[in-house]
This record gives sequence, C-alpha cells and structure tokens, in this order.
Amino acid sequence: MFEKITFISDSGANIKIREGGEVVEDLMNLHVLFEDSDKKVVAEIENINDGIVGTKFLGEIANGKFVTGIIRKPGLNSTVRIITREEFAMLVTQDSEEAILLGYSPLYNNYPIRVNVNDLFSNHLAIFGNTGSGKSCGVASILQNLFNCPGFLPYNANFIIFDSTGEYKNAFSKINTVDPNYRYNLYSTSDEITDKAEKLRIPLWLLTVDDFALLLSATSHTQIPIIERMIQLVNIFQSPDINVEAFKDHLIAKAIMSILYSNETSAKKRDDIFSILISCSTHNFSLESEIMGVGYSRKFRECFVIDSLGQFAESVLITKYVADFINEDFDDLVITKTNYFTLEDLEVALNFTLISEGWLKNEKTYGDAVTLKVRLHTLIIGGYSRFFKLDRFIDKRTYLHDLLFDNNGRKYQVINFNLEDVDDNFAKVLAKIFSRIVFDFAKKLEQRASVPFNIILEEAHRYIQNDNDQFLLGYNIFDRISKEGRKYGVMLTLISQRPVEISDTVISQCSNFLIFKMNHPRDVDYIKKMVPNINSEIVDKQKVLQVGHCVGFGQAFKVPTIIRMQLPNPLPQSTNADVYARWTYRHKQQEEEHPGQNPLPNLNMRPENADLANHS
Repeated sequence: MFEKITFISDSGANIKIREGGEVVEDLMNLHVLFEDSDKKVVAEIENINDGIVGTKFLGEIANGKFVTGIIRKPGLNSTVRIITREEFAMLVTQDSEEAILLGYSPLYNNYPIRVNVNDLFSNHLAIFGNTGSGKSCGVASILQNLFNCPGFLPYNANFIIFDSTGEYKNAFSKINTVDPNYRYNLYSTSDEITDKAEKLRIPLWLLTVDDFALLLSATSHTQIPIIERMIQLVNIFQSPDINVEAFKDHLIAKAIMSILYSNETSAKKRDDIFSILISCSTHNFSLESEIMGVGYSRKFRECFVIDSLGQFAESVLITKYVADFINEDFDDLVITKTNYFTLEDLEVALNFTLISEGWLKNEKTYGDAVTLKVRLHTLIIGGYSRFFKLDRFIDKRTYLHDLLFDNNGRKYQVINFNLEDVDDNFAKVLAKIFSRIVFDFAKKLEQRASVPFNIILEEAHRYIQNDNDQFLLGYNIFDRISKEGRKYGVMLTLISQRPVEISDTVISQCSNFLIFKMNHPRDVDYIKKMVPNINSEIVDKQKVLQVGHCVGFGQAFKVPTIIRMQLPNPLPQSTNADVYARWTYRHKQQEEEHPGQNPLPNLNMRPENADLANHS
C-alpha cells in the first residue's frame, strides 16, 4: 500500500502511496505504524493529496503499551503499515475492571472504545455540539453504560442533573431494572406533580448571604450588609430563647429616638416616625398604642400634634415613653444558631433592618434598600415562593441525605432537577444555590473527596456565564468549583450548543471533551482558542461528523478519537417534533365515520389541542 517515506518533520511525515493501492478515501483518520528495528511510532493520517499521505506523530508502542509523545522520529527507511486491530486497542481500550464502554470506532469496524472511570468522571467534562447532534443521547448513553457495566456496581455515585428542558425525565427511570440497588429520583418545578416526581423545595435557612444576594438580584455592594443584617434579625426573631417582642420594641424605639433628635422639621419627623410604625409595629409601638400620661392617656398618633410653636405638644411624654423601651444589652445580641423561618418572616426582618440607624437616614443606600424590599415582596407574592415553603426545620446534612436517599434508606445514584417550568434567571439561581450547598458540604468532609458529586448542567450556557457574581461577591460558584472542586470530589459536566457564552474560566479547567458536530463559526473559533490541547485537525474532524458521532480527547483519551455513541434506552426527550404525523389527518376516514361533518373536531389530537379543534 505504502511505497516509501518522502518527508519527515518534527510533527509528522509524508508517505507516497504505491500505485494500484487501496482507495485513498478509506485511509482518512486511520492510524499507521512506522516500524524500525528498535522502535514503533504511531501516527494518524491527516490528509491525502495527489498520492501523498500526510501523517501526524502521536506516540510510540513500547513493551506492549502505547505511550503518548515521541522522543526519536522514524527513519526514512522505516516500514510503514496500517496498525492492526490489536495495536489500535492499545490506543483506545482500557483493559481493566475500572473501564467502561464509551462507544465504538466507526473507522475500525465498530471496535469498542473504553475509558477509565477515574479519568473520565473525576475530572471536569465538556460536551459541545449543535442542537440535534446527539449530545443528550450521548450523555444518557454514557451513564446507562456506567450502570450496565458488568462486575462494577457504582452504588455510591451521585449524579446531579440540572435539566433546563426536561429532556432526562425518563432517560434514567429504569436503572433499577438493571440492578435493584440502583435508584433514580426526579424533582420537578411544575405544580402538576405525579407519582414519578417530587416537588422541588429549598430550606431558606440553608441559604447564605451570597445566596440571598443572587435570589434577590442584588447589584450593589451596599446591599450586602443589608442582607447580612436581615439574616441576623430573622434568626433572632425566630429564636425561642429571646424575648422577641422586647427586642423589636428596642429596635423601633432606637429608630424613633434617632428621628426625634434629628435636625428635621416636626412635620418631617412625624412622617418618618409614622412610616416606621406602618412597616414595623408591635403591641407597644403602633399608631393606635395607648400611652399613659399623668391622669390621662393618648393614642400614639395623637402625641404628634404640632402646636403653634412648631413642636410636638406631647414631646416630653413621647420621649419618656420611647426611652423606656431602649435596652442597651440588645445592641450586642448575636444568635449563632440557625432557626426555621419563612419568606414572610424574612420580609419582617428586612423591614426592621431598614429602620435601623445605619440605613434609616442614608440617602445613598435608600434606593438599593428599596430595591431589595420590592424584589423580596415580589418573590413572596409570586409563584416561585412555593419552592421555599417547608413545614419543618431541616439541617444541611439531613437535607442532602433526603436528596440522596429514599425513606427506606436506599441510595439514589441519579438525581434530576427538572427546571423547565421556571425562567432562565431563576433556574440559574437554583442551580447555583444547590451547587454551593453541595460544594460546601464536600469541602467540610473530614475525609477529603470521600463523597464525590458529578454535577451535570444541560444547556450549560444558561447557567455558567460571566455574571455579576465576581464583582459583587468576589467569586462565581461555578468558577470556584471548576478550579477547586476536583480535589474535594465535586466535578462539572457541561453540555452546551453555545460554548462561546460559557465562562472562560470554567472551560479552561475542563480535562476531557466530547465535541459533536458544530457549524457556527464563532463557536468553532472559540473552541480553537479556549479548549486546552485542541488543534486544527480535531476541529476539522468534528465538522464532518454524523449525528451521534463525536471527537473525544483529553485526559481520558490516549489519542483524539472519533466515537460513535450508542443510542440510549430509554431515550431522552430531545428528538425533533414529528411534524408530518401532527399535521396530517385522515380526511377520508373521518368522512366515512362521520359523513357530512367537519372532520377537525374528531381528530385524534392531544388534550391540550382540543379547545383549538372545537373552536374551529
């Protein structure tokens, strides 16, 4: 087949094809072996032009094993041939019980391609490709192969999927039929919960200041201390060990006293005090509270009548009454224990936060404070408040335990959060909150990385972006996990059709890549620049891939490899709509069954389309 070597460079060699040899089209992307008396060099065929084959050196076969990279190049007199099936196995197959089937080689008669479990799953993985190129099926196939692997029982696996489009609802529902030890759990954001899914709920008290900043869409650094104080107050208000009513009286009294001793006019003071009592009130401090004087009583609002001198007629009575509720011991009160609270409790705490001295008269922070107040109230009265409604206190360890185990103590290996019923911004916040909870849990384990988590982000470009987090909080949780998560056992899998929209930091930390067909020039160019260890040859390969085929490279692969992924069973719900079947109706059949009638109302339609048919 090959006549002779015509040229050798630092990275490859050119070979002349013997006339009358094989059809050259069959040689593309195959591997050849340059064999001398003392070395065997493996190269990949990259191009064929006018009977000359261009190759790129990949590594050497030494002592029956393939080693990436070469030290000595082959000589001009080396023997050149296509590698054998056994030699190809050295390039792509992991012969151990720690390897799983990834797919098959379309170039070598569907030879099985296996990868080491640690090499693939203990590193960050990125899966890119056009819509419809086979990404979702590829992910489902990989996990199904993992759980179908003979002799290997990944009982303690923790795959957490954030599914923005509901594609994986059924893909892993039958893993318990493979082995009764396997279990799958689905959490849904939909109000219409079936027996196949649980309602998604998040304990508010597990959220940090940073989480609330994301939840309330904070944009300014001045909002962070407001949120911190709000969390402190809500824990004090819900503490059974504190006289909460007296503490609230103390806060209101100090706020009123600061206004009374300000330089404002009496009318302005009255308006400010009434505003406080409208937003924050107790039995002792409300507009209708009774204040006892010497031989008479007044309602609190009646004490603020302004006399002819422009002063409060009952200023002495007001001052004495308010001063009696100030308790300096409360100023240093700190509660370290976390308590149960609701969004409504949080709103009360925020109102009391905003009347305190630090923000009451601060015009610079007034707008930021009002923004937080409006957003919190919008959350309370909106539909998303349902995700934070729990009827009992639960700590972080118990909450994670309940996510990972059923009521009988049986382990879930795959937990799917179906986020298709919330908008992208809220879905992103939920994904960040859950990822932060998992990451903090993993960091505090006594034995580092003893409970690994694999977080899978479908449509990752919706979640992992260059957001305001870095400016506001000093970090982005996905950036942090990408840089530190590996050593704590928290790994990311990114699935996206738009890698250009994903954070550069996260992509740069990925060790393995599965690249399906991509056409958009911006995405292709971005992959060339940002993906580690990629070259123009790999980029060129993915452009001509068929659906369900990808190029795999990275730590789990000895050489860049074209892989044909298996179709998973069950399939994820990611296929195109069957337009032909949905558009077509059997007019003749309807006419025979109902002569002379409009056939549209009698179509075999989905229930959601019934109103449309009847209206027609």
